[in-house]
Amino acid sequence: MPNPSYPTADALLHRALQHVEDWEQSWGAFDPHESLGVDPDRLDAAFDDYLGRLEGNYPFHHPRYAGQMLKPPHPVALAAYAAAQRINPNNHALDGGPPTSQMEKEVVIDLADMLGLPDTALGHLTTGGTVANLEALWVARELHPDQALAVAENAHYTHGRMSDVLDMEAVPVSADARGRIDLEALDRTLDQHAIGTVVLTAGTTGLGAVDPIDEAISLCEAHDARVHVDAAYGGFFRLLTEESAPDLPDFPAGRFRAIEDADSVAIDPHKHGLQPYGCGCILFRDPAVGRFYQHDSPYTYFTSDELHLGEISLECSRAGAAAGALWCTLRALPLAPDDGLGPILAACVRAARTWAEAVDDTDALTLVTPPETDIVAYVPAPEEATLSAVHEASQALFDAAMNDPDDPIFTSVYRLSADALTTLRPSLTADRDEAAVLRSVLMKPEHETYAESLVEQLSTFAMDDV
Repeated sequence: MPNPSYPTADALLHRALQHVEDWEQSWGAFDPHESLGVDPDRLDAAFDDYLGRLEGNYPFHHPRYAGQMLKPPHPVALAAYAAAQRINPNNHALDGGPPTSQMEKEVVIDLADMLGLPDTALGHLTTGGTVANLEALWVARELHPDQALAVAENAHYTHGRMSDVLDMEAVPVSADARGRIDLEALDRTLDQHAIGTVVLTAGTTGLGAVDPIDEAISLCEAHDARVHVDAAYGGFFRLLTEESAPDLPDFPAGRFRAIEDADSVAIDPHKHGLQPYGCGCILFRDPAVGRFYQHDSPYTYFTSDELHLGEISLECSRAGAAAGALWCTLRALPLAPDDGLGPILAACVRAARTWAEAVDDTDALTLVTPPETDIVAYVPAPEEATLSAVHEASQALFDAAMNDPDDPIFTSVYRLSADALTTLRPSLTADRDEAAVLRSVLMKPEHETYAESLVEQLSTFAMDDV
């Protein structure tokens, strides 16, 4: 049955663009310069070619796509973004986009509140989690220039890249088989190295695992180390820790709640916040770190004595449309556990559990580890219980499912070390250093409805290939 409350993108886009066009006309009509004209035939040919090329994308919007972390923007976000993008505000200086700059300040307060940070927290939107994490590590370096960074082996690869950019020493900390930072290893690292900041992850991009943030923060406090939480993927799941959130057995609520004690947090609204790319956010508990951003411009910060967003950002030009789209989305779908985004996130978690249960119910597939958030890892059940057999069967199933001409299913593969995979599945024999497993990212709430049937299809493909 169609959802009567689901707004169509066409209707919202028409309303949004018509409103902006009327606003533009209110300033007085003028004729566009003749140099902006385009030959009609050339325009038709270019657009036909462009639209045809877009059809080469995978169906990211559809439940049959359960591959990478690609979540379709909500129609509210699409329309709000398009309206602001037609005006094209720049949220660097306040005069570059007065309304969207104010909206950015408001959504940053909203995100800080959702994460449990104080309302005095300093933050701004970024083009994504990579830049958000870069800024967090840069502030960490400025605060402790002679101390290293501690990062779990399964943290996002951006931390290694950005520490190289910043010329920071990054000390790796071993992780358990599920990809969570090992607390004993962290304790040893803090004892043996001069660590200024520890990076913890709230939702790894591999298996969706959540570091034991609550216990790790206690360790860090005992060693006078700061904590940065990379919640780029999983930060919005903190909504599900509230009392009014749906009941989700085995959900790591305590670990998500502990984000409130972090010194800085990165979060990506273009993932579970239903926004178009790119929209990330960096937040700092202590607003005094703003001093590290201090700079001047001879032509930029002249319209107001208020703090301009560019004065607390390493980026300069940033799309005001990203702030406008997020602001409008969070007014239509509020950051609430039992309304707005909360039920959407809960459906994604339930979808992962449904997918995992369906895998357990088939003889053709085997669950690698129970999901903590909305990412599920599993393997075909080959006749030979070796990592080589698992690797080959996983890759074969991935290819067969994606390339089926009639009913394709799009998953992804993830490489797990031999130690991790044989710890999680002791029946497997390690005859290689690592092996591919199948990974399904169930970011769309519709996956809750489709999970069982998609797993059933995958098991059919697996039985054909094994």
